[in-house]
Amino acid sequence: MFEFLFLLTFALVLVFTGVSIIGMMIAVAAGFAIMAVVGMLGLVIKLLPWILLIAVVIWLVRDNKEVQNYKERLSRSRRY
Repeated sequence: MFEFLFLLTFALVLVFTGVSIIGMMIAVAAGFAIMAVVGMLGLVIKLLPWILLIAVVIWLVRDNKEVQNYKERLSRSRRY
């Protein structure tokens, strides 16, 4: 919501200062692009602890499966 209000006031300031419609649309598009990238970066930073937790759990599960597969290959009951 904050981003929308910022873009709205940004466009109104450009209109009141006498910038053309094309210049205003280009400036609003550039502002939107910058704010979208910064918003995504903020979301990644906010979710970083959960992303790291998921990565560690996946790493541990895969490591555990490799150990189990290795033990099964060495098991005497499975030999022919």
